[in-house]
Amino acid sequence: MAKAELPLIIEANELEKQLDKKNLLLVDLSQAQTYVQYHIPGAVFLEYAWIVHTEPPCMGLLPDQAHLTNVLSALGLTQDTHVVAYDDEGGGRACRFLWTLDVVGHQHYSLLNGGLHAWANEGHRVTSEIDYPSKGKYQATIDNGPLADRQYILDHLQDENVKLLDARSPQEYAGTKVYALRGGHIPGAINIEWTEAMDTQRNMRLKQESDLRAMLENNGITPDKEIITHCQTHHRSSYTYIMLKSLGYKKIKGYAGSWSEWGNDENVPIEN
Repeated sequence: MAKAELPLIIEANELEKQLDKKNLLLVDLSQAQTYVQYHIPGAVFLEYAWIVHTEPPCMGLLPDQAHLTNVLSALGLTQDTHVVAYDDEGGGRACRFLWTLDVVGHQHYSLLNGGLHAWANEGHRVTSEIDYPSKGKYQATIDNGPLADRQYILDHLQDENVKLLDARSPQEYAGTKVYALRGGHIPGAINIEWTEAMDTQRNMRLKQESDLRAMLENNGITPDKEIITHCQTHHRSSYTYIMLKSLGYKKIKGYAGSWSEWGNDENVPIEN
């Protein structure tokens, strides 16, 4: 069985050429009603809620190994499967899934650049035929490398080699729009809203590499630093995580609890 050697960020034209690959698994994290209406031929549906764990007020936590084992097995994932994920919102949900794959050490994955917007708007084949995955056996083992938790961040607040990248809106960052007990941001965090990386003129694709690098480096987000991405629930910031990974950043982590944890904890410091 030939492996599909695909880039981390794959274009619709290239993906269409790969649809017959046997070890390729297309995972659609669009809204359910969108998937039922149309999706890429062969894509299986994954409900976003299945890959996050909630302990209110924390809404975006990582599920445990047993849960992830069940979800990934239900998708028919194997160690050799190359996953291509996409959604209908620009990539946030798809990237949360890819970050989850990173956490369990599954390295064969890609993001469809622009997702369903790029695919459908540029005339590629779609179908309403439902594809059901063949259940497999996949053992998920959590690797802490791509993970940052509250204590890790507290331990590194004064570390000049660690940068916190807040992917929320400027209003959330400033504390004028509040979705937790407290508003504001983690001390020292740098705010680059996740949509700043998207090119709305090119069907929600990532912006050109040179533009992304300039945006990041002008804000002190350089490849020599360890970068921790977060938002409210590590949904938007998962897109930021995959964007950084696509640019070759090696030291990146995602904070799953994000502001839904930090902003609801009166014992941690904030700025606004």
